[in-house]
Amino acid sequence: MDAAFNQAFFPSTFNELFSVWNRFPDAVLYAGGTDLLWKQGKNILQLPRIILCLDKLEELHRITRTEHYLEIGSMSKLSRIIHLGKIVPEALTLCLENIAGIQLRNLATIGGNICSNFRMLDASAPLTALDAQYELRNAHTSRWVSAFRFHGADEEAAIGSQELLTRIRLPLHQWDYCAFKKFYPEDIYSSKALVFLANVQKNILSDIRVVYKADAIYRNKNGDSILTGKYLPLSRKTADDYVDNWKEYMFHINEIDKFSKNELINCIEFNVYNLTE
Repeated sequence: MDAAFNQAFFPSTFNELFSVWNRFPDAVLYAGGTDLLWKQGKNILQLPRIILCLDKLEELHRITRTEHYLEIGSMSKLSRIIHLGKIVPEALTLCLENIAGIQLRNLATIGGNICSNFRMLDASAPLTALDAQYELRNAHTSRWVSAFRFHGADEEAAIGSQELLTRIRLPLHQWDYCAFKKFYPEDIYSSKALVFLANVQKNILSDIRVVYKADAIYRNKNGDSILTGKYLPLSRKTADDYVDNWKEYMFHINEIDKFSKNELINCIEFNVYNLTE
């Protein structure tokens, strides 16, 4: 069925949303609008023919806490998540605080950051490191997908046609060491980010997760295994072995330029040497 140009729908239930979406399969979802208006600096904006605005879907704005998880609706604004305070894992808070300015954070949604059509955005790094789960819903069913699979090369985990991200589920797990670093290249639209997490039990490094985000997500699990189970403080040799393993890992990734690789290795060195004698 044809529709007038620049027609917008404001469904208040999922049934309404998927009914309209079924009528207009080419409709574009509208959350905070920051991705839709990306790079548009003209007085007259270029808008899609059909827009499905998600703002009236109350369930997508909900934030709830259980004994083990924090669940965040996909329409939650970045600034609102930051203002939740210590309940939000530090790695995610640090990431969101480094996204643009407060005006944009008051508009942008966590779901929009995750599902950007044009590029991989920053929240994918901490959400992957924190073992977040994403709920994806279509007109008939819903499913949960790990952030690692969603942002990786697993086609089965990618969001499907007429499928909507509804919730982000985060384990309520405290980390003993947390670092987030955002790298600002000349192209401000292609930032890179590193998340470095570590946990300690009885002076033993029980868990470590290091995730690097460029145009894709990179996690060197073989490198993490070098440190897991080691006593703290780490020996200098163990730290050197870990850095060398990351250098070897990055050497085979042609999609990342040499300068960015050096930035990453320097940041990893800084963080792992913080755990040495």
